[in-house]
Amino acid sequence: MARTTRMNLIELMVLKQDINQVIEYLGKKGSFQFQSTQGKKNSEEIQDEYLSLDKQFYDKLIKIKNFLGVETKNIDLSKCKVVNEEDRDEAANLISSFEDLQNRLNIAKTELDKVKDAHKESLAFSNLKVPYSDLEHLSFLTMKIGKIQPSSFDELVDAVGSNAVIIALGDDKSHIMACSSKKGRFALDTELKNFGFVEMEVPKDFKGVPDNVLESLEKEMAAAEKTMADLEEEKINFAETHQAIIEKLIGAFTLTIQINEVRASLEATELVYRITGWVPANESDAYMTELDSATEGRIAFRKYDPFEVPSVISGKEQVPVKLSHGKLVSSFERMIFSYGSPLYRTVDPTPFVALFFTILFGIMFGDLGQGLVFLILGILMACKVVKVGGWNKFAPVFMCIGTSSSIMGLLTGEFFSDETLLEPFSLWVTGLFGTPHAPIVKMMPSSDPSSIKAMFTVFGIAVAIGFLINSIGLIINLINNVIRKKWGEVFFGKNGLAGTIFFWYVVALVIRIVVFKHSIAAYDWIVIGISLFFASFGEPFERMIEGKRPVLENGLMTAVISGVVEMIEVVSGYLSNTVSFVRVGAFALGHAVLDFLFLTLTEMVGGFATPQGLLVAILGNALIVVLEGMIVAIQVIRLQYYEFFSKFFHETGREFKPFTFSCEN
Repeated sequence: MARTTRMNLIELMVLKQDINQVIEYLGKKGSFQFQSTQGKKNSEEIQDEYLSLDKQFYDKLIKIKNFLGVETKNIDLSKCKVVNEEDRDEAANLISSFEDLQNRLNIAKTELDKVKDAHKESLAFSNLKVPYSDLEHLSFLTMKIGKIQPSSFDELVDAVGSNAVIIALGDDKSHIMACSSKKGRFALDTELKNFGFVEMEVPKDFKGVPDNVLESLEKEMAAAEKTMADLEEEKINFAETHQAIIEKLIGAFTLTIQINEVRASLEATELVYRITGWVPANESDAYMTELDSATEGRIAFRKYDPFEVPSVISGKEQVPVKLSHGKLVSSFERMIFSYGSPLYRTVDPTPFVALFFTILFGIMFGDLGQGLVFLILGILMACKVVKVGGWNKFAPVFMCIGTSSSIMGLLTGEFFSDETLLEPFSLWVTGLFGTPHAPIVKMMPSSDPSSIKAMFTVFGIAVAIGFLINSIGLIINLINNVIRKKWGEVFFGKNGLAGTIFFWYVVALVIRIVVFKHSIAAYDWIVIGISLFFASFGEPFERMIEGKRPVLENGLMTAVISGVVEMIEVVSGYLSNTVSFVRVGAFALGHAVLDFLFLTLTEMVGGFATPQGLLVAILGNALIVVLEGMIVAIQVIRLQYYEFFSKFFHETGREFKPFTFSCEN
């Protein structure tokens, strides 16, 4: 069985002149994990003039990128280089040019807004033809001119009613003249205040707006709009011509800042830095050779086996766990790490997870057409034709479940819920082995006795797969405990050798009784009794083998009660672990029933030949693919977690998370 990747701890002593180059190498290599959180920043780094300067350059470059709408998602930091003086000069020139453009844009926008406001306010008085000074001196009338929200005009008219007159001074009703009697001016002021009225100052001798003034303002506004349009065009051209430079500089400054941050956290003297971290053992020699070449021999390198490291020996530190697989199996790794990391150098369960997930999903979701949907989607995701962010790395998973679902669909004769299209294939295959019949495995509901028999066969196969998965989980647990020299857990307990023998023997006994019609013999009771006893009352024996004292940690009665409870747990646990896989057959049957339901609905509205029938078929199959696909996936993951992982995942390790450079912008 495959085990987790062997690791080495390496220690590097690096001269100050080489530290940036070494950190850059480690980040781009992407397989080095720092041993622990580094210490406090050293004084030399705090005084580095470039730390704050480079951060300022970076912040301004990000501001430029956002303002210009430049996309920088394709920056590959592995191809970027650390910032030098030439890059800083180039960044300074770029920032200067940008700030000049931004300043001209701001001035042009301010000027355009001012001209627009003047033009709008002038238009607002185009209906007012009486000198304002004459109106102001009326003894029986009070008048106010100002602005409100256009949407509030009608509400204001309704609010003042007959107590005042509201006159719109412009087509958009944003400027008004409000008139009321001198007695009602306080009520008018209150209503105007409620509607956000802003009073305007109007020259006392003002009388309308001369046409030549409006004409002049319109020309001025057109000129300001053209200036603004020209500058917007210049902005677009600036973004296009400088995009490559912006991407290069952002990448370089991102890389440099992250190197500075790492360097500032390292242990250091005035001249030397110390770096310790974990690397895969098969890469440690390459690290030594490549770093020695990069620094021209100015580096000290030491390599340690994990069990030579004091913090690992004392149990204070776990060795990080890395799983090594091809693209197919590695796409299933997240299912492992989302539950927990295996312990270092124990059995790697990923290949089993990949196999079981594929098989169980196919059984529960058997339809050739629907399976091909997953298969094609997986291929398109792998080819990057369909891009769904981080989900593209799961393309092999979609291809696996698509293939298994398609194979199961061939057996059940289902193609997008239809059983007739695959009949020729089923008749040909079954004819090779006897009497032709279709489908090969009957899952659709029917009164045919063979259909019922086939369904129970599927249930039996599901339980058999459950037995196999549980057994492999137990074997992995035994191997892991042998590797870790946990001899007490190897022989005793529910998941130890005693519990394994009990489980296997009971299953074998049931098969003997059901298939071969054997009766229970005395030796059966002896084997079952002894194995169940050590599986249930194993804790004292574990402590005895491991040298722990006292053997009965909490007294005899506590041990007896705990053993009885554990016995119930052993029996009920193994029973539920096995019977739980009946759900695989139940979901396979449920999938067939859903297919049958939508097929019936399609036929009720006229069949596939009619538009409405075709619509029902398409929507029904889409619903099955999306919703039932999600439900089946969740059920398969649940079976893996609770029935398989629970056999050997008693402790979790530490996932290997190597240091890499990241570009978030």
